[in-house]
Amino acid sequence: MGETRYPPISDYAFLSDCHSVALVSRDASVEWACFHRFDGRSVFARILDRDRGGYFRIAPVADFTTTRRYLPDTNVLETRFETATGVVTVTDCLPVREDLTRPGHPERRPPGNLLLRRVRGEAGTVELGLEFAPRLEYGMTTPYMDASGEDLVVVTGGPDSLLLQSGLAPLHLTPTGECTARATVTEGQVRHVALTYAQAGGLTVRRFSEAELTGRLEETIAFWTHWAARCTYQGPYREAVVRSALVLKGLIYDETGALIAAPTTSLPEGIGGERNWDYRYAWLRDSVAMLASLGGIGYSEDALHFGEWLLRSTSGRAEDLQIMYGIHGERLLHEVTLDHLEGYRGSRPVRIGNGAWNQVQLDTYGELLTATYLIVRLRGVSAVAHESGPFLRFLRNVVELNIRRWQEPDEGIWEIRGGRRHFVFSKLMAWAAVDCGIRLLDLFPGLAPDGDLRERWVRARAEMRTALETRGVDPETGAFVQAFDHPELDAAALQVSLRGFLPPDDPRVLATIDRVEAELTRNGHVHRYLAEDGLSGEEGSFVFCTLWLASALARAGRTEAAEQYLNRVLGCANDLGLLAEEIDPATGEQLGNFPQGFSHLGVIGAALNLAYAKSGGEVGKLLATLTGQPSG
Repeated sequence: MGETRYPPISDYAFLSDCHSVALVSRDASVEWACFHRFDGRSVFARILDRDRGGYFRIAPVADFTTTRRYLPDTNVLETRFETATGVVTVTDCLPVREDLTRPGHPERRPPGNLLLRRVRGEAGTVELGLEFAPRLEYGMTTPYMDASGEDLVVVTGGPDSLLLQSGLAPLHLTPTGECTARATVTEGQVRHVALTYAQAGGLTVRRFSEAELTGRLEETIAFWTHWAARCTYQGPYREAVVRSALVLKGLIYDETGALIAAPTTSLPEGIGGERNWDYRYAWLRDSVAMLASLGGIGYSEDALHFGEWLLRSTSGRAEDLQIMYGIHGERLLHEVTLDHLEGYRGSRPVRIGNGAWNQVQLDTYGELLTATYLIVRLRGVSAVAHESGPFLRFLRNVVELNIRRWQEPDEGIWEIRGGRRHFVFSKLMAWAAVDCGIRLLDLFPGLAPDGDLRERWVRARAEMRTALETRGVDPETGAFVQAFDHPELDAAALQVSLRGFLPPDDPRVLATIDRVEAELTRNGHVHRYLAEDGLSGEEGSFVFCTLWLASALARAGRTEAAEQYLNRVLGCANDLGLLAEEIDPATGEQLGNFPQGFSHLGVIGAALNLAYAKSGGEVGKLLATLTGQPSG
């Protein structure tokens, strides 16, 4: 349905000010935007419905070709249009403040919910058209527009308000709820268009000066370049690592430190299918990769800002721990379908909220304990000790609950909706929870209320290891499987080495790598699993799983093969270096929500592991410090 009307997912660019997000198509059309909060109501959602979603486009009227780039080491987009009569560039950003995302900074300022678009004539003359069609609340509301001068339009509808200021040309309102403009731009001319968002009743109608808008753009460029320059990684694939770090920074909600999985909802894992989920939330399973990756390349401040959110949001009763939370730590994330939207290329339903929030996923305990251990390593034991009392008691309760529950079935890491099983990854993370609990116990003796607690935890850890090494391994191939007593394979089994459960050259690890390559890999891309999962349709390969394989191979000393897998993934990134959640291994087409934090965390992790394997030097020592694994 309508497939030819939708550009590929990889055609989009990503903008962020660490509060608001937007996706911009190759022809400079803003086709997804949520202001103020990553999970806020969309203002433009054409990516999910070409007719009802709304958009904001500035492009030549005549035929054109385009190229684009991010300005070096920034999340500022520049689209270059070439026509028969001239060349023009459109520079797009969500302006930030210089002191944004500095935890504890006494003068931290919000960015202002502003989308800034600068038009510059580069050569000759180009006639441009502006098309502005906001559709508020996920396309449900065609708002009221009121001209407040020829360069200002006030937009109101439901709980949202917008102010469009055009320095490009006079604005004209249409009877169908749009706003248009035409302008001829000549070489050397610079004009700005600004869109400001406010919640209903909070909009201030005012004009930005040209100097103010120029200053906001310069300030934004300076912010991103200064932040990128802090990257300490100097090994192979540095350009991809820095771009991935910039994506991750753009996915961190500054107000709280939460890292969302992706800035979009319902971009399909399989075209036309039902595997369409809202990823604008923070999953605990992302936390270990987040802390190790950003902490490992010099961004300990951002990692710890996330760590503060993590520890704050999960506090309470151990029994109430969830797999995911909202960006302010919200726990109720009920799933709703938006039946009025067609969905990307007819992929329905379109969902907001995520019904997985109350699933039973027993790996959560291990994720929290491992993340806490990494936070302690990043901050230092002495810095944590004075404030650790109540939270250490909570962690002790989490370990104890984990020990009581580890033998139960659950939905597993992939949130499978086909019934609970004894998933190997969940058991692995149960082991990790106790292992990290023992490590924390050694660092903070006050964690133990009695003398035999450590001994009891050590016995539980040994029992979990025995179960994993017997029931979690296929007796015929010697490889780890998806679930106890089932031969089906799962790429999550690669974590037995990446989580430090077994040495990377253990025969069972190598057998798992070999089976993943033989059975789950198509054209160099790895599927999560191929077993029945309770959902109809198929999905693409999972980018993070391909990068897990690269990391496992690198740690096993097979660096040439590891580089091949990493290169295949990077070869499917779009022209801006952005990756979605999945890749169609037959076509290389990107699938799923975009850009995906998991995928970019995987790029950093694979590059670090390759550098570790090749050099055994400082990167290896740093990884060993963060993960607690031996450095030899």
